[in-house]
Amino acid sequence: MNVSEVMTAPPVCVAPNVTLVEVARQMAESAVGSVLVVEDGALHGIVTDRDLAVRGMGGGLDARARVDAVMSARVVTVEAVEDVGAAYRAFRRTGVRRLPVLDAGRVVGVLTIDDLFLDLFRRFADLLGPVAWSVLQEPPGPPQEAGAPDEP
Repeated sequence: MNVSEVMTAPPVCVAPNVTLVEVARQMAESAVGSVLVVEDGALHGIVTDRDLAVRGMGGGLDARARVDAVMSARVVTVEAVEDVGAAYRAFRRTGVRRLPVLDAGRVVGVLTIDDLFLDLFRRFADLLGPVAWSVLQEPPGPPQEAGAPDEP
């Protein structure tokens, strides 16, 4: 399965000159914990709600400061066409919780740990659905032997 099949798209993106207060507003409106900092389709960084709190307000920055003052410029990414296994390895290797997804160098989505959890839960549900149905169809108690009479 490719990363593009489980990623969140489109990602929430802002320009490097957007203010911290505007980034916080966009995060709240979009119900996300991070935004990608993008200019002309190229990824410049990522900023999380924690970055806003710790580096921004906690660091004494004004709410009108630019987002590029608190973003992480060194971003671990994954390609949209890569197998999801590559994303698992990137998450394990780096400890990040979000991976911007690129297609030919352009931002097309973001993959989060939560996206992978949802995919796993869907797969378990698909697997367990038929099993659960067959259990519901069977009478309670030990299985009957072939040819054994039913007990009253």
